[in-house]
Amino acid sequence: MKKFLSIFIIILIVVGFKAKADEGMWIPLLIEKYNINDMQAKGFKLSAEDIYSINQACIKDAIVIFGRGCTGELVSDQGLLLTNHYCGYGAIQKHSSIEHDYLTDGFWAMSKEEELPNPDLTVKFLKHIVDVTDAILTDENKNLPEKEKALSIEENIKKIKNNVSGEDYINSIESFYYGNQYFLFVYEEYKDVRLVGAPPSAIGKFGGDTDNWMWPRHTGDFSIFRIYADSINNSAEYSENNVPYKPAKYLPISIKGIKEGDFTWVLGYPGGTMQYVTSDEIKLIKDVRNPNRIQIRDKRLRIMNSYMETNDTIRIKYAGKNARTSNSWKRWKGEIIGLERLNAIENKVALEKKFNTWSMNKDEYKNILPELSKVYENKEENVIAYDHYREAIMAVEIIRFASGFSKLIEMEESEITDEIWNQEIEKNKKGVESFFKDYVQSIDEEIFNELLPIYFLNVDPEFYPEIESIGDYNEFIENLYGSTIFNKKEKILELLESETKDEVISLTDDPVYKLYSSFNKVYKDQIYPVYDSLNKRSVNLYRGYMKGLMEMEKGKILFPDANFTMRVSYGEVKGSLPRDGIIYQYYTTLDGVIEKDNPNIYDYNVPDKLTQLYEDKDYGRYEVDGTVPVCFIATNHTTGGNSGSPVLDAEGNLIGLNFDRVWEGIMSDMVFDPKQSRNITLDIRYLLFIVDKFAGASHLIDEMTIIE
Repeated sequence: MKKFLSIFIIILIVVGFKAKADEGMWIPLLIEKYNINDMQAKGFKLSAEDIYSINQACIKDAIVIFGRGCTGELVSDQGLLLTNHYCGYGAIQKHSSIEHDYLTDGFWAMSKEEELPNPDLTVKFLKHIVDVTDAILTDENKNLPEKEKALSIEENIKKIKNNVSGEDYINSIESFYYGNQYFLFVYEEYKDVRLVGAPPSAIGKFGGDTDNWMWPRHTGDFSIFRIYADSINNSAEYSENNVPYKPAKYLPISIKGIKEGDFTWVLGYPGGTMQYVTSDEIKLIKDVRNPNRIQIRDKRLRIMNSYMETNDTIRIKYAGKNARTSNSWKRWKGEIIGLERLNAIENKVALEKKFNTWSMNKDEYKNILPELSKVYENKEENVIAYDHYREAIMAVEIIRFASGFSKLIEMEESEITDEIWNQEIEKNKKGVESFFKDYVQSIDEEIFNELLPIYFLNVDPEFYPEIESIGDYNEFIENLYGSTIFNKKEKILELLESETKDEVISLTDDPVYKLYSSFNKVYKDQIYPVYDSLNKRSVNLYRGYMKGLMEMEKGKILFPDANFTMRVSYGEVKGSLPRDGIIYQYYTTLDGVIEKDNPNIYDYNVPDKLTQLYEDKDYGRYEVDGTVPVCFIATNHTTGGNSGSPVLDAEGNLIGLNFDRVWEGIMSDMVFDPKQSRNITLDIRYLLFIVDKFAGASHLIDEMTIIE
């Protein structure tokens, strides 16, 4: 069926600010108005319409949201897609086993028939961006009380979304500048995405947690997928009859090389930044939230690592869980150091004093910061309870697994059709299979023994659940695991396959489900409502603060915070001076990989074949000065969600894959430091070298357009 799109909205112009390179994540729709002159002055060779256009194929048509939180890019006319190894990690891990350990050994499909399907993995293409600010912030709701205004905004959003139609289209409306502007984003989703290739973890995750967020870096952080479509190039569920997707645009790849000072830019989906929060929020993050979350994850990681280091089966099962846990854990540590180094709180206080002086005689703004401070005065104990519920209770696998049955239990007590009931039963059966595939009870039980006491030690007693006295934690938890059904796969599947709904309701008497319910009741009744209310109140105040800042700082850069919508960031290839006496050059090479080689450490055990290629100097066309470039750094402003984003040269050619930031600039979600904030990029020449010379998958290289 032919797709169609209709949008009945007036496109409006928003307030703009002068841009500068390095800092900022810019909306592609507005590049022509606010950034293109600056970009071209710094070396960009293309036009704004080459980046974003609804009239012709453009670079945005080669960029996708990969899965739920990464970016990917198309590099062939046969739907071939690149993203980070980290982003493809879940798919690689699910296909792995002791017999086929793709995490350790890598995976390479030598023909399309060998490519592996991935249920639930999708990619989304951005079709249109439309400014809908005036259609949402109308004259009618502008002066309404906050509660009524929020309802009016919500209703206007619904009306707009109902006017967007099209088979396979997904639309979302996102707020910018804390609700001072709104944009509509329309996406097209493709549902058949297959794994094509992934290097061994000793390349794709080289350096592991030790090197994560660090420079110099030597990680070949990439994986390769392919998008499939039906016979007329439309989105389709997985089928053997599907064919490779034919993109409107794919990226040519340049191996001409880079040098310091070269213009570079990133197009992708940064997840979230907090550039305009007040000193109170920085204090809360630096002194309360990050230390608490670090403490909890320290314990989880220590236990997981102790098992993974001695057992390959467990290493495979827990690889993805460990990576997800450690990524934020290390970032939170770096944020604390960076915020302290930059005197972030003191600088925010200085800005707030300036704002208070400026707004003294402005009724609209003069009370905003005092009101925001009052919100934060009430936040700390609630935030501690919120974080401990999520990090210490819901991080326990068996608790989280039991929580997945709550919808089924609630449905049992309501009037629903047999069809809906059976659908939920099947969903839970799949959840059971997925859970037990990668579950080790001894790890979970040990983690629970560490985390449960932390909750009661750190959280205010008003947030304690109504449960019988725990007494000895070890004995309590041992009895819990000994008497629950949620660690017994066959029994729970038997229950789900029973013909009576009464069997399902019996789960409410299970000790693990009862414990979950007790904690969840506190969360739903006491923690989250207050957390949500305080957040909504602060967002409303930040809307006014942001509006005031835009008036006070006219002419200065005020880019919108990232919110997992497509953004352009740009800067230059550049090293840095992180500390006295230390210079970071802008690139690393294969020499550094070999220098780090350590067969006794999983994350540094360089594969024999890569060592042989190095010794033979068998580099092919990817050789530069007797070695192979591996990674480089630049001043592009990136964050989570930019993982896998294309890093492009001045002519729009792919030169690398963004995958990280340097430790010294890790606080850039809140404070960007042009001296230290650097994005880390996998040099495309190392990627091609691994695919071509290491994997022998030259058929994939043949698909690509390579600029020598």
